Amino acid sequence: MAEWDRWDVRKLRILRTLRDRGTVTATAEALLMTPSAVSQQLTNLSRQLGVQLLEAHGRRVRLTDAAHLVLRHAEAVFAQLERADAELAGYVRGEAGEVRVGAFSTAVPALVVPAVRALRTHHPALDVRVREAEAAEAYELLSAGDVDLALSLAAHAPTARDPKFTRVPLLADPLDVALPAAHPLAAEPGLRLSDLSGEPWIFGGSGPWSEITRTACEAAGFVPEQAHSASGWTAILAMVEAGMGIALVPRMAAAERRSGVAMRVLGPDQPRRHVVAAVRRGAEEAPGVGRVMTALRAVAEARQTEEGTRAAAEAGQQVQKLDE
Repeated sequence: MAEWDRWDVRKLRILRTLRDRGTVTATAEALLMTPSAVSQQLTNLSRQLGVQLLEAHGRRVRLTDAAHLVLRHAEAVFAQLERADAELAGYVRGEAGEVRVGAFSTAVPALVVPAVRALRTHHPALDVRVREAEAAEAYELLSAGDVDLALSLAAHAPTARDPKFTRVPLLADPLDVALPAAHPLAAEPGLRLSDLSGEPWIFGGSGPWSEITRTACEAAGFVPEQAHSASGWTAILAMVEAGMGIALVPRMAAAERRSGVAMRVLGPDQPRRHVVAAVRRGAEEAPGVGRVMTALRAVAEARQTEEGTRAAAEAGQQVQKLDE
């Protein structure tokens, strides 16, 4: 056996999945294998490479230092194989092909749909398949190969140093505050998040939006009192309209706004959530994925320009009110 023949890509993928999933059982479920088959393949890989890859840790196993060394080099192999696959696909398909996109709920109408419309005009043979997924789940789908591109929130994404992904920042989405139209502060000039510390708040009991709301309020110097719990914008804004509390709402969820709700841009402590796109490292060179990424960046840049113009206009209106 040649030296490089010892590096079995299929078995290396099993080892990487074990590192990511933590247990043999979870690895078997992810790869549609039996636990005994996973153990057998990793035992064979250890024998082929001539090093111990696993060691007992209580009732589980954990990776040895040698296994982590092997995976550090394997990541470069996986990335190169992604590039090779991308180049081959580009040669075979040309302008045609399929790109699967996983995106969280508000990103679908605000970013993905406009990007797909543009692609249909310029690359009609490119088929974009969209799958809605929670911010953290999108990376699991990407890692498993179920989507080719994931839109997520930076706060709930793997770090930029994760060797499995290439991340691209898209935009910083401002968070506005939703107040009942008749609220005393609905027309207050220069409204800041800290001015709302004594208000009853509406946000989810758990998950990304709960964390974002709490983090934004704590950065403004207070802990929000949760009056009601909801995760959907329709339910949240209906309660705001009824005078049951107030809520932070991402600018990207503008389509959900209601006539009985006053949406206010906050002052200097304007909170934001950062939206990122990611692909498996090396796959960014696939023509289809690159076109979708370019379209998403164009939509994001247009939104940032539009929001900047809007914020400047609203700031001018507030200054005018103060002068009056």
